[in-house]
Amino acid sequence: MSVLIISNITVSKSTFLNNKLLDKSNIAFICILGMITGFLVNHVASSISMFLFCVNALRDINPKRWVQHKWWLLGLAWMAILGLSYFWSNDKGFWEQNFQVKFPVLIFPLACGFMPAFTTSQLQRLTFLTGILFLCGISYSLSFLIRDYDKYLLEYKWSVLLPTPCYQDHVRFSMALALFFIWCIFFWPWLQLNSMKWFISVTIAVIFIYLHILAAKSGLLAIYIFVAGWGFYISFVKKKLAGILVIISIPLILIAATKLIPTFSERKDYIGYAWDMLRTGDRSGKYGDVNRLMSYKLALEIIENHPLAGVGGGDMMAAMKKGYQKYYPQVEDKARLMPHNQFLITALGCGIPAMLLFAAWVIYPLTDLKGKRTSQEKTPSGRQKFFIFMVWLLLLTQLMIEPVLDVQNGVFVYLFFLWWQRQEMPEIKTTLLVK
Repeated sequence: MSVLIISNITVSKSTFLNNKLLDKSNIAFICILGMITGFLVNHVASSISMFLFCVNALRDINPKRWVQHKWWLLGLAWMAILGLSYFWSNDKGFWEQNFQVKFPVLIFPLACGFMPAFTTSQLQRLTFLTGILFLCGISYSLSFLIRDYDKYLLEYKWSVLLPTPCYQDHVRFSMALALFFIWCIFFWPWLQLNSMKWFISVTIAVIFIYLHILAAKSGLLAIYIFVAGWGFYISFVKKKLAGILVIISIPLILIAATKLIPTFSERKDYIGYAWDMLRTGDRSGKYGDVNRLMSYKLALEIIENHPLAGVGGGDMMAAMKKGYQKYYPQVEDKARLMPHNQFLITALGCGIPAMLLFAAWVIYPLTDLKGKRTSQEKTPSGRQKFFIFMVWLLLLTQLMIEPVLDVQNGVFVYLFFLWWQRQEMPEIKTTLLVK
């Protein structure tokens, strides 16, 4: 009799724990939809949803367990130096803004480490609803082109792109679409319904075509780096001929896009014109790519003079403007940029030691490629390791050419999509896939 009582208590306790985990993942599911919706239309909603996601993940977790997560500790280390730079920053307001934007680095990676794995059904619903939200964002953007085609085609001659969600942040919007495009391809084997497969197929096609119409360099660069990597992966792991065909398709698609999509063609011509200006020695700051290279040179000059502690997280913009005034006085004040490289920004504000910690934080997710993340989690499959690496590589590319973590949308895209690709995946039920 006593054995039966103990057994019943054990079963009840197990059921309670399972329901608790299910509740936590369901709350996370709602928070994720809030984050994505907020990313598209409202920063406040995005911030609140991310905060609730983190609170939900960390509830009932003993803080002593936090130190098990090395990725979070590395982020804490370089953020601590940024925090200390308050004391050698003159512009406290800029420091506060700089630190506040990066604050999710202190909590989101930690929360992700304690999130229970989603079920296949949850991931399928999340993918479907995210696809709906992104398709709505694409429709909003394309509506401008449909209403006033001639106006926007003319503006593309001067690198003025279509309006987009995310507060007209076409860089982060296009990057989010590219990363979701990659997720859909990765998640394909888990899709259980033919209707869902049709929807995801259409979503993938629409995103691919739209990115060429928008012609934002960040999204297109991400797409084509992934396609090239996917081709090589297929060649070595599966079918060599299929992989070669994927790689060969890249220049053919680009040629077709140039001929068939006017906005893409105008954007290509403008980028070529900007590089011609660079070769002729233009230093007016009117052309984005040229100005980006100028910002790199100025940042390196300043870092050389402040290698250990930087100029302070609050004084980076002031230091850059002084550099522009000294070396490129002809550049208008509104065109004077922070260096479009997150590593240089970190070294500029906090010094080279902080940059090295930041680099270690960036590299750490690659430990997933070696095996288990923690003793409780499954080792990612070879296929998932490839996708983790590609998403990491694409985000690294963004860190090299954009101030990703100095913009709220950029912080969300970087942290969210890196976590989404790294999460523990459920077992694929092959019997359902056959049906």
